Amino acid sequence: MFLKEIILDGFKSYAHRTVLSGLDPYFNSISGPNGSGKSAILDAICFVLGMTHLPSLRVGGLQELIYKNGQAGVQRASVTLVFDNTDVVSSPVGYENCPEITVTRQVVLGGRSKYLVNGHVAQPAKVQNLFHSVQLNVNNPHFLIMQGRITKVINMKPQELLSMLEEAAGTSMYEVKKTAALKTIEKKQRKVDEINTLLLEEITPSLEKLREERERFLHWSANNAEMERLRRIVALQAYAQAKEQVNRLETEEAALNTELQGLEKEQAQANTALKALQAQGGAAKRDREAKQLQQQEDHVATLDKEIVKERTLLDHLHASLMAERNQQRALQQGSERLAKAVTELTSRHQGAGAAGRGAAPAGKAG
Repeated sequence: MFLKEIILDGFKSYAHRTVLSGLDPYFNSISGPNGSGKSAILDAICFVLGMTHLPSLRVGGLQELIYKNGQAGVQRASVTLVFDNTDVVSSPVGYENCPEITVTRQVVLGGRSKYLVNGHVAQPAKVQNLFHSVQLNVNNPHFLIMQGRITKVINMKPQELLSMLEEAAGTSMYEVKKTAALKTIEKKQRKVDEINTLLLEEITPSLEKLREERERFLHWSANNAEMERLRRIVALQAYAQAKEQVNRLETEEAALNTELQGLEKEQAQANTALKALQAQGGAAKRDREAKQLQQQEDHVATLDKEIVKERTLLDHLHASLMAERNQQRALQQGSERLAKAVTELTSRHQGAGAAGRGAAPAGKAG
């Protein structure tokens, strides 16, 4: 691969598009009077190759590369290098199928720059890899001898000579990538160590605690369910007994009502007979009838006492019946509340089981 054409547009002293073509693959020279722009061509090549040491380009900032710093109406500086890539053996990695490679670097007012490779925008790192693969590292060049460079090369230390040889052999690019990869691995390993420490010191103890709490909850839930089942059995048994007691009291109440009706009927008959005796005249009969009347009155008084006694017993049975019915209603309401509580406890148990099953995956994600 060799440089066959240079295109400058707005770069330094080249205000208009200037094309230098027909470059020889082996030897080229540029001559001209002072101020004709000979050094600007070398600066343009170094600019595209990505030189980061701006003083080597004789500027203090990228904006100064624009013709008259952009004050003459030129807003952008552009340099394009056209390489002949017909020799596949010396072709950059990944560009073996391109007979020609064009690399363009542009800088606009404000100092922002961008690269284009074969007309497509490219990242600076991609362009640097392209040049490194053909031993064109402009920041540590072995191919570019600037003024005073020969003496510096002669006086280089062994380590610096080794660096230059590695650059010439094209291995320095891989060393840089190796160093960057080792730094990345070290950084990732520190992160892994932090995660392992966090897992060991915080997440694992929390998981163990959650597992213990889950086991205790399941044990409590099982015991609570059994206790609720027994409570329901006791409540149903009490409800059945209360219902049986109510039925018995209702039967006794019916019997007492029947007996009371008979006594009331007998009392009515006695009152009728008493009135009949009182209606009968005669002095002779009055004494006998008075005795009979007294007997009847005594019998009526006795019946009144029996009626009062039976009514008192009936009232007592009616009060007992109402108390039993209230107790039965309370038992029924308690049974309903127990059923509702069992349903809520079952829902809570299922929710707690789902939370327990979700704890282990959360630990694995951490």
